[in-house]
Amino acid sequence: MWMSASWRFARPALQRSPRAAACRALRACGRPGRAAPTSTPLRGQQTLGSARGPLARHSARTARALDLERMVEVEWEGGGRSLYPFTWLRDNCQCPLCTLDSAQARKLSMLDLDVHTGVDGVEVTKGNKVSVLWPDRHTSEFDADWLKKRCFSSAAREASREELFLNERHYWDSELRVPTADYQEVLRHDQAALDWLLALRRVGVVHLTGAPTEQGAVARLAERVGYLRLTFYGHTWQVRDKPMANNVAYTSGKLNLHTDYPALHFAPGVQFLHCISAAEEGGESEMVDGFHMAALLQREDPEAFRTLCSVHVDFTDTGTDYCDFMLQSKKSIVDVDAKGRVVRINYNNATRDSVLDLPVQQVQPFYRSLRAYVDIMNRRENVVTYKMTAGDMLTFDNWRLLHGRQSYSSRPDRTRHLEGAYLDWDEVMSRLRVLRSSLGRG
Repeated sequence: MWMSASWRFARPALQRSPRAAACRALRACGRPGRAAPTSTPLRGQQTLGSARGPLARHSARTARALDLERMVEVEWEGGGRSLYPFTWLRDNCQCPLCTLDSAQARKLSMLDLDVHTGVDGVEVTKGNKVSVLWPDRHTSEFDADWLKKRCFSSAAREASREELFLNERHYWDSELRVPTADYQEVLRHDQAALDWLLALRRVGVVHLTGAPTEQGAVARLAERVGYLRLTFYGHTWQVRDKPMANNVAYTSGKLNLHTDYPALHFAPGVQFLHCISAAEEGGESEMVDGFHMAALLQREDPEAFRTLCSVHVDFTDTGTDYCDFMLQSKKSIVDVDAKGRVVRINYNNATRDSVLDLPVQQVQPFYRSLRAYVDIMNRRENVVTYKMTAGDMLTFDNWRLLHGRQSYSSRPDRTRHLEGAYLDWDEVMSRLRVLRSSLGRG
């Protein structure tokens, strides 16, 4: 499976922040808790088997209706209390009239939901279920574990988000020892596939070895996850030095650090690059952790960070490949969520348009800010440089990593040839959850 029994990483630049485990946060449901950080640095050795194990079963001690607050209060055997609004409970009734269990889908129409409903009775049954009797005499029963997992406390909601989306990232710099897995093991064994996807999500990059040195290996790996993302360059694409190249990647020159396809409004989330034949000389690959670089920019130059988060830049891509295309998009270089956390980097200098839809007074501040970010990501202490050999496959987060390539030379009988493919994070996270569930680890 993995090259060693543990991830091996060197010390990065950031300081570790404490984080409560998700199961501990769930146990604390009903009590105040701290929100977990969304990034931690990699230090020393990190255990690979990090998929969350099954949570312990919970038992409800008592349940009662709080009519004034219009909530049901559940007291747990292990301590703590949870509150559930009447309307939410009625909306999520699990009976066959209200839920299609085979699809885990709601049948109850919003038009039929009384959003001002009261309750006529609440009790804990002998089967460890919370039973609610509604004014129309309809009865809903909720499994205690099901309710506990959906507790509305801040700690429980943070734990649920982490379990569903794995938002915590491990930041790194040039000292990263890239997580490595065996291509064939990932294809054949669920645990190897789960470990691979967990590292891909947390670290942002995993190096697979032992792939066949022929076209089609990226497609087989994509089928292990779900399906390929079709783009204007095809289901897969061949990275070679080509005459009249329709993309700067199809030349032998240096490629600056970039993310792929910011000219699409929804850029691919994950990229595979498979080395079928290496260059005779040069062609070393480079990559940086774009999220980490954005954090450094925010710390060193807050004004530049704010500019790159707020200013929308034009990207364009025009040509003919799978079909003819003329793409145009507007994006900020750094995307942040409602809490200000970095969630996506959009930067490709080759496809950044000459159109710059800004008031003239904002042009120079934008250039200054972008240069500050690019300078940080090109510092030697932040760039990982590596040489791909035939059979290597790099899998990485295209929303997070910026990757590049040094110039290279090839012989006519030995040309550099990489095959690439894209997936979306929806498919990747879906497979991760399915594997975690099938292995009983979440």
